[in-house]
Amino acid sequence: MEHDTHTAPKPQLRSMLMIVLWPAFLMACAATGLFFSLVDPMELIILDHRLQMHEMGVYTVGFFAFWMLGILSSGLTALLVQKAH
Repeated sequence: MEHDTHTAPKPQLRSMLMIVLWPAFLMACAATGLFFSLVDPMELIILDHRLQMHEMGVYTVGFFAFWMLGILSSGLTALLVQKAH
C-alpha cells in the first residue's frame, strides 16, 4: 500500500483572515444585538463606576469587544485545525 506524501496546501494569509474574521463578525453582530436588547447601555457599571460614555459609544465598544472575543475563538479553532492536519 502506497502512502500519499502529498498534503493539502496551507491556506493563504488572506483566506485564513477571512476564515477567522467573518464568523467572528457575524457572531459579534448577534451577540451585540442580544446583549443590548437585554441590558441598557446607560445602566452598565464597570468596576463600581457607571460608564460616562454616549450610548452609541457604548454600543461601538461592546461590538468591538464581542468581535475581539470572536476573533480569539475563531483563531484558536483555526490554529487547532491546522495543527491536527
